[in-house]
Amino acid sequence: MFWLLAILAYLLGSLSFAILLSRSAGGPDPRASGSGNPGATNMLRVAGKKLAILTLLGDLLKGLLPVLVAAAWQFNIQQQAWIGLAAVIGHMYPLYFRFHGGKGVATAAGMLLGLYPPAALLAVAAWLLSFKLTRISSLAALIATPLTLPLLAWQQPGALLPMSALCGLVVWRHRSNLRDLFAGRERQF
Repeated sequence: MFWLLAILAYLLGSLSFAILLSRSAGGPDPRASGSGNPGATNMLRVAGKKLAILTLLGDLLKGLLPVLVAAAWQFNIQQQAWIGLAAVIGHMYPLYFRFHGGKGVATAAGMLLGLYPPAALLAVAAWLLSFKLTRISSLAALIATPLTLPLLAWQQPGALLPMSALCGLVVWRHRSNLRDLFAGRERQF
């Protein structure tokens, strides 16, 4: 059942709410506009607040639902985290959209919310504070995601390995943002 749920989580994660909402509203493909990223931040740039909020909610649910199902089926915390990670990987590399997906931050937040809500609250608080100070979404994500690891190591050590892998993937997906940050060219809101 673990592998079946992991595959289903990946397939759910592969649904790109940014692309689907943009198409249904007759808007531009977020992969071809703004930053080129099919996520909530770019949707705010190219499609407005309403579609950005809907994208954010959809992406959060993609990470949350598989973890809740895994918990209901009484998988342990590590298995829940691996299943949640499968949803995040689906968001990053979606089967339905030629593996061109988002950066996984909102889906990871949903995953964390299902695994251990205090870690999700810490990540959201760190993201909001970082964003308020810098007005740079990518930097906020790069700060917030790894900050959850010490709390998880202390409170939910079983989730630490999958969450460490997730942090590595988030950094990898933000590598162009890191280059722009170091060069002083990263976009601000």
